[in-house]
Amino acid sequence: MNEPTQYAQLIKPSWAPPSWLFGPVWSILYAIIAVSFGTVFYKAFTKQIPWMVALLFALNLVFNFAFTPIQFGLKNNLLASLDILLILGTLIWALYALYSFGLKLHIETGAPSYAWIIYANIPYLLWVSFATVLQLTITYLNR
Repeated sequence: MNEPTQYAQLIKPSWAPPSWLFGPVWSILYAIIAVSFGTVFYKAFTKQIPWMVALLFALNLVFNFAFTPIQFGLKNNLLASLDILLILGTLIWALYALYSFGLKLHIETGAPSYAWIIYANIPYLLWVSFATVLQLTITYLNR
C-alpha cells in the first residue's frame, strides 16, 4: 500500500490537509533545508561554526528522514509521534544554537550573525509545528 492510500485510511481531524499537499510542501522545504543546512555544514567544515551546532542540524535530518519509514513502513503512529517530536525539538535547538553562536560572534567580531539561515527555516519550523500537532492528533484518534 502506498503512502497516500495509507494516509487516506487513517482517522484524521477535520483540519488535516489532503495527501496531495505534502509532496509540494516538502519539495519546497527540502530546497530550503538543502541550502540552509548545506551552508551550516560548509561553515562547520571550514571551522566558521562549531561542529556541535552542525551536529544538531545533522540530527534533525536523521529524524526527518526516519519519519516516512516509521509512519508508512512500520505503520507505527506512536513511534512516528516520538520521531516528529524529535524533529521539532532538534530544529528548535539547532536554530537556537546557531542564533546564540552567531549573535556572540557578531558582538565580538562584527561577523555576520547567520540570521538568514534562521529566517529561511521559519517555513520549515511552522510546517513541522503543524505536522507535530497533526501527528499527535492522528496517533490519538487511531489508538
